[in-house]
Amino acid sequence: MRGVETQKAKIRNKVFTEIARLAYDGGGAEQLDELPYKIIPGEIATYRDSIFLERAIVGERLRVAMGMSLRKMTEHTLISKGVDASMIAEKYYEPPLIDIIKFACHKCPDKRVFVTDACQGCLEHPCHEVCPKSAISMVNGRSVIDQDKCIKCGKCIEACPYGAILRQERPCRKACGVGAIGTDEYGRADIDQSKCVACGMCLVSCPFAAIVDKSQIYQTIEALKSDTPVYAIVAPAIAGQFGPELTASKIRPAFRALGFTDVAEVAVGADLCTIEEAGHFLREVPDKLPFMGTSCCPAWSIMAKKNFPAYKDTISMALTPMVLTARLIKKKHPECKIAFIGPCLSKKQEASRRSVKSYVDFTLTFEELEGMFNAKNVDFAQLPEDRPLNEASRDGRGFAAEGGVAEAVRRYIEKIEPGREVKTEHAAGLAECKKMMMLAKAGKYNGYLLEGMACPGGCIAGAGTLKPVKSSQKALAASKKETNMEQAGDTRYASWLEDLENIDEYFNNIVEDVED
Repeated sequence: MRGVETQKAKIRNKVFTEIARLAYDGGGAEQLDELPYKIIPGEIATYRDSIFLERAIVGERLRVAMGMSLRKMTEHTLISKGVDASMIAEKYYEPPLIDIIKFACHKCPDKRVFVTDACQGCLEHPCHEVCPKSAISMVNGRSVIDQDKCIKCGKCIEACPYGAILRQERPCRKACGVGAIGTDEYGRADIDQSKCVACGMCLVSCPFAAIVDKSQIYQTIEALKSDTPVYAIVAPAIAGQFGPELTASKIRPAFRALGFTDVAEVAVGADLCTIEEAGHFLREVPDKLPFMGTSCCPAWSIMAKKNFPAYKDTISMALTPMVLTARLIKKKHPECKIAFIGPCLSKKQEASRRSVKSYVDFTLTFEELEGMFNAKNVDFAQLPEDRPLNEASRDGRGFAAEGGVAEAVRRYIEKIEPGREVKTEHAAGLAECKKMMMLAKAGKYNGYLLEGMACPGGCIAGAGTLKPVKSSQKALAASKKETNMEQAGDTRYASWLEDLENIDEYFNNIVEDVED
């Protein structure tokens, strides 16, 4: 539940903060074994039945925050075992990116239909009458469902005049739009990694904080402490994520306080991506392709290519805003390192591709960045003013919200080809994206530009965000008003696209990465 300081959010924040502090202070791997006692002090459990269980779960969180895999439950292993190999800037996380701490899983009921205390034992008992399997009977004047007979059709739920019958679903499975969440032999949630596209919606939805994602906090800080310049590139969804005190004119000082050389906005890359996708659309649709899907959300892109392989070529091969921004900086500073800061877990997966690694060295979420600010005790109110980030258009910044990508491409096409009508459709949430692709496959969207985003609401609702979606929408709208440039073509970097090298090789690698 983003934007609310839940116990789950507090634990994640403490873990990220302690890992960042360990990196800044130069602590050794052995200190990881002591951190659970610092994060969960005392003798009485706060979150679960046992303080020992709480510390064991925190220990696993510390490991994955270092980029390491979870320990085997059947073996005795120190938290710090093998972590030395991750305590260098060049180490990337071990796959899989997202995993489940099995002993933290609550074994939530999956698709259970049951009668609550709100049942009035009415004379009509329509729930009994509509049940196709005779699974409902009256016991002591109340409806009771035989779980062995119930097929979870939901007809009783619709029929009950009191709303006394509920369907209970496992939150992580309900949130997964690609059907990657199943159940293991012990009734615990399990991830089918062959289906997972790392959107992170399961992680956000798990109320027991059993699902974790790997991080590069330590590795990023190691790079910041080196002599190599490290540039941060921030996604437009950063608007409002750290409260009103982190204004546009304080972003640069805030990142420099962490050790970054400078900051650039990924919205610049979004402008370039707009131009690329517009050109792709004009060249290919409808003569060569029936429709075209946007490319910027890797989770959507991978899902579409995996589930609709016959239509994989309809997904634009334009470089994503993250990659375009990173390439732009490395063209000017070839020896630097790049850290992408954003709302998205799937960007971590994108950056691990061999075709992207040479451009994006580190990928962090806003949650992880908050841990770094905490570790360095950065007080935004005390920071000096500096030149704000102001090199992208309003449409580029609009990429962060649902519908923003399609709108940016449509507006740019209509600018360079006045009178050209571009029909668009967008979907947010992978389940909705699949529905959109099914309709496109059936010919319902021929000639359309389709925008897919894995997170309901767009990037501002990503798994690594800190604020509620509504407040993020307002902050993004305010951020868009701060720039004088309207559209992608207004950026001074537009001509740079002509200088991109080895595009065909990049495209081929992306296809190979997805197929692998």
